[in-house]
Amino acid sequence: MAENEDKPGRFRQIRMVAKLVHQSNPKALPIVFASALGTLALFTVLGFFISSLWFMIPLGVLAAIVVGMVVFGQLAQRTQYKLLEGQIGAAYGVLDTMRGNWVVTPAVGGNRNMDVVHRVVGRPGVILVSEGPSSRVASLLGAEKKKISRLAATVPIYDFQVGEEEGQIPLSKLQGKIMKLPRNLNKAQVNDLNDRMRALPSKPAMPGGPMPRNARMPKAPRPRSR
Repeated sequence: MAENEDKPGRFRQIRMVAKLVHQSNPKALPIVFASALGTLALFTVLGFFISSLWFMIPLGVLAAIVVGMVVFGQLAQRTQYKLLEGQIGAAYGVLDTMRGNWVVTPAVGGNRNMDVVHRVVGRPGVILVSEGPSSRVASLLGAEKKKISRLAATVPIYDFQVGEEEGQIPLSKLQGKIMKLPRNLNKAQVNDLNDRMRALPSKPAMPGGPMPRNARMPKAPRPRSR
């Protein structure tokens, strides 16, 4: 019963995402439909040649739905990055949507210029992500590394600067960079590391400005396995 009640909400969410994607790129939805129809056409032609239309057409419909949803999800993610770019805390908006066992703590370091450092704890170790000009965030990252090293001297610490300057990482590539990091810790070690991170001084208040959590788009729909 609860699942049926959730369906209208899911449909509204999909419509809202589709509207945002269309506003950002009017060609996006035609691309989604073309991808789905192209997949169905491919299966239909294949079924015709192997004399199995009765089997290939239903299979093609399912494949077309999956392909359409995958393409739609990718375009929705690009729209999300476009909406977040330039906002204070944009990197946190991206970090907070990562799949997996990650603990993201926003703005563990910052300054009056609204430059911030976010902390991520996961299987790779500790990951520090800064937002702001390289000339200003280097000292913030250094200070956070020193604090963390006192509690977790042997744990790997990675740092990424998000931005458009040379040597910095564009917002759209941040998740990919983090996901490619080596898995240095097991689950028990990650839990122990999180406990130690809680012993650090309380995080400073976020600098003024809109947080992208409120502007974040809903996640694109995914096919559900049974």
